[in-house]
Amino acid sequence: MQKTIDELKSIASQVRRDIVRQTSFAESGHPGGSLGCADFFTALYFRIMKHDPSFNMEAQNEDVFFLSNGHISPVWYSVLARSGYFPVEELTTFRQINSRLQGHPATHEGLPGIRVASGSLGQGLSVAMGVALAKKMNNDPHTVYALTGDGELQEGQIWEALMFAPHNKIDNIIVTVDWNGQQIDGSNEKVLSLGDLEGKWRTFGWEVMHADGNNMEILVQTLERAKTRLGLGKPIVILMKTDMGHGVDFMMGSHKWHGVAPNPEQLLTALAQLEETMGDYSYNPNYQTNTHS
Repeated sequence: MQKTIDELKSIASQVRRDIVRQTSFAESGHPGGSLGCADFFTALYFRIMKHDPSFNMEAQNEDVFFLSNGHISPVWYSVLARSGYFPVEELTTFRQINSRLQGHPATHEGLPGIRVASGSLGQGLSVAMGVALAKKMNNDPHTVYALTGDGELQEGQIWEALMFAPHNKIDNIIVTVDWNGQQIDGSNEKVLSLGDLEGKWRTFGWEVMHADGNNMEILVQTLERAKTRLGLGKPIVILMKTDMGHGVDFMMGSHKWHGVAPNPEQLLTALAQLEETMGDYSYNPNYQTNTHS
């Protein structure tokens, strides 16, 4: 049954709790961008995307998602677990020795839901293009979704992929840019200005949409509208405005939380601001991931 907007908001709150707990326990990770994208991942996996947690690596006859900015793995792991790909309790192993939940998503440990290692910025969009093209060649009517960071757009390989898609009429893909204006060394404007993003994507031949990535109702409306524009000869991009650290007041809008984990005291402060809606998992230092392989 399709989730309502209120149900999605409720799930997103729990996902944010998972994010701060994972990173705090590991004493490492990237909470800022993960928190900012919690609404997007929740909308995608619990309403928009047609996917199967039983998981086939080839992604045949289902929609598929690629995370290009792989450092925000905590939000993806949370949503995958909460939607049934692997036990929620496995989140306790994030960034631990021998865990399948590495800092950047990887495939060699066989984690359901992950089809390509990502986090080497600039590469994920090219992979998504290849899979989208393969689906078209195989007459598979399903959609490819991809997320990229705004700082990641400073990578040259992104712009090669941007040219490739319209030239090859790859019109079964929806790319979303997490446009929070922040990257590890400061604001985009300070590090390397992105200029007129909408104008650039349009000039490269893409259909451009905008969304408030922290307003669930608007975000869902935009994603659903994007689906109606598939198959019309153009790839689609959503420029999604988000707040880094959204939901936790002392993290919001600051690049300092790009890759810094909350300490135990900060964790308690964060959790006090985030409603527990689906039940927190218990930390078990002896959890064995290989029992679920």
